[in-house]
Amino acid sequence: MVLGVILLTAFFVALALRTPLERLLVLSAPEPSQPKRQFILDFILCLAVGSAVMLYNLTAYNFPVLSGLKVVLGCGIAGFFLSLDTALARERFVIHQAYTIDRLLAPPKRLYPMTRKFSMVAFAATLFVAAIIGLVISGDVAWLAKISQSEMSIAQAQRSVTYEVFFVMIVLLIWVVNLIVSYSRNLKLLFENETSVLERVSQGDLSKLVPVATNDEFGVIAGHTNTMINGLRHRIQLVTDLKLAEEVQQNLLPQEPPSVVGLDIAGTSKYCDETGGDYYDYLQLPKDRLGVVVADVSEHGVGAALLMTTARALIRQRAAMTGDIARIFTDVNQELYKDVKETGRFMTMFFLEIDVSSKMLRWIRAGHDPAIFYDAEKDTFDELAGEGMALGVDKNIEFHEFSRQGWIAGSVVIVATDGIREALGEQGEMFGLDRLREVIRKNFTEPAEAIQDAIIKELRIFQGDTPQQDDMTLVVVKLL
Repeated sequence: MVLGVILLTAFFVALALRTPLERLLVLSAPEPSQPKRQFILDFILCLAVGSAVMLYNLTAYNFPVLSGLKVVLGCGIAGFFLSLDTALARERFVIHQAYTIDRLLAPPKRLYPMTRKFSMVAFAATLFVAAIIGLVISGDVAWLAKISQSEMSIAQAQRSVTYEVFFVMIVLLIWVVNLIVSYSRNLKLLFENETSVLERVSQGDLSKLVPVATNDEFGVIAGHTNTMINGLRHRIQLVTDLKLAEEVQQNLLPQEPPSVVGLDIAGTSKYCDETGGDYYDYLQLPKDRLGVVVADVSEHGVGAALLMTTARALIRQRAAMTGDIARIFTDVNQELYKDVKETGRFMTMFFLEIDVSSKMLRWIRAGHDPAIFYDAEKDTFDELAGEGMALGVDKNIEFHEFSRQGWIAGSVVIVATDGIREALGEQGEMFGLDRLREVIRKNFTEPAEAIQDAIIKELRIFQGDTPQQDDMTLVVVKLL
């Protein structure tokens, strides 16, 4: 009774000291290290209780040293299982808090595998159990040696020893089962956190990350899962931005052809990515003239689209001022060169000016494929050719204007980027100019949009399942 009261008093004192010590040593630490600190704190308190009781009994009651060490060992064994349970409870609290308030912790820098934890716990538990059983058996053997050798005494001693060993094993079994249940709850919580986030991801919800609350395999898996989710977020954001860029770029292209007496016009751009470097535009010029621009920026994708937007703005701004078309594009080249001189990018361009009243075609060719002129009366093809370097290559280049006088009603002008001519079929062969001319010849009596659709249709049939590898832009002008 006296020993029990002393032990209870010591444990109550330790319990009173535990709260401030926990606040100071455990809660102030980073969340993943709190369970470990919780175990150390509670285990040391239990050992301190055993040591204090031993010293008090030695001083007050002249308690035997060996018996005092047994008290310390008993408190240490009880503290071991108790500390493991409180550490698991602390870990469970950290896991729950991290998931509930969506606090994302960094992945563990050092891995502590679960197999190592299980091995250490099993080894320590085995040592403690062996120590308890050894103490019990040695004490009982010493006691049996002192009692009388009557049959009744021996039977009573056997029952006492059996009950004592059975009681010790039951207590140890309860502790072990409690640890298994407690750890199973932690594993279940970690597994539920992981699977619930992955279920969200499978449904397209990337708003939640897996809390990294342990430094074992679950922490590593959570860290890699979060890396995957962040990658998916970035990719979805990129796709969203590309869709927005595609929408913006499509809005920069003419929504409908201009209405000009004597002309039937159709144009289209087909990009191989969400955005591209091809573009076409129509410019209303002084004296009822119409300007048709078809351009192709080197490479394709977002960078090409940005350069295309810049070039479009420069061309539109300069075309609104005075000057012939050669002067206009000389100035545009000088301004564009400032933006691309460090990048190595450039832009090929064909600009066609149509004067319906005088039946005059004028053009600038800046490194672009020549436009195709189909004479409806003679059934012949000519090229609107001429020298000229791509825009953005040399700031000192001077462009020259070329012209053609007169046309026969029903003639067709085709301005296209090289993505049409160089489109590859399933056999690796290019579409080429001959096929393009043949489609024009077969459909020249149709409206401009029908000619355009026929070219695109024939091109798709030729490509088959071959993916598009370059942007395609096409403007059809039928001269009425």
